[in-house]
Amino acid sequence: MADEGSRPVSTTELGTNEVPDTQDIPDNIQKIIMSEKEAAEVPNKRAKVDLQSLPTRAYLDQTVVPILLSGMSVLARERPPNPVEFLAAYLLKNKDQFDQ
Repeated sequence: MADEGSRPVSTTELGTNEVPDTQDIPDNIQKIIMSEKEAAEVPNKRAKVDLQSLPTRAYLDQTVVPILLSGMSVLARERPPNPVEFLAAYLLKNKDQFDQ
């Protein structure tokens, strides 16, 4: 068995999940991380503004038509006795897959 005392032990080896301090990360990497976070937030704000300015058909095509088509395909295949409740449940259950 090798001697474990001859090398430093990292926190991941000890089983802790500590996030390294930002002091340990070089400035250029911190800037990249911050710019990526900002870039990820900006499109979400733009998308909401753009959705409001779309014509009705384009708005529906981008927001609800994909999940409705999927739900109606399952509905046609399953043919449950209560189709409206089935579709409502499908939409609620699968909405996260289709969110923008």
